[in-house]
Amino acid sequence: MIRKLQNFLHLTKQNLKTLISRSKLKKRVKELALEISRDYKNRNPILVAILKGSFVFLADLIREMKIPHEIDFISVASYGSGKKASGVVRLLKDLSTNIEGKDVIIIEDIIDSGLTLNYIRNNLLTRNPKSLEVVALLDKKKRKKVKIPLKYVGFFIPDSFVVGYGLDYDEKYRNLPYIAELEE
Repeated sequence: MIRKLQNFLHLTKQNLKTLISRSKLKKRVKELALEISRDYKNRNPILVAILKGSFVFLADLIREMKIPHEIDFISVASYGSGKKASGVVRLLKDLSTNIEGKDVIIIEDIIDSGLTLNYIRNNLLTRNPKSLEVVALLDKKKRKKVKIPLKYVGFFIPDSFVVGYGLDYDEKYRNLPYIAELEE
């Protein structure tokens, strides 16, 4: 068993190239939290995290925020078990909070084509929030097929498949404390 684990870790390290270090992530997440806290001073926004990938980002973000807030989750599927988005977005878990008349901030881990975020954003807009903004940890600017207004962006990254800090490949690598490119 230990031998199998050692082989897995060895293979994993060979296929991963660090893109954003743990310290850079921590610093930028703190900056984003302070920006949001400043912009939403005297307000109580609802942070809507998109599962599963954004849960680590959300956890670190709220620990750095200086304002009251609520959280809720929405879950969609667009990837399946591959590296490419299917183009079809399915709602798996809806909000449990009524967002009508409330300030809402979507917490997104990564924007690739933008199709998933566009679907979620349009879905939430039909519920008449007072305001709706987006904070994305990662943005692949060159891959976007849909223009989406982003108020807060952590990092712009190249068009490569990334894992770590909540992002996965076939449910693996979410636990990495940094963002890495998964090389072929």
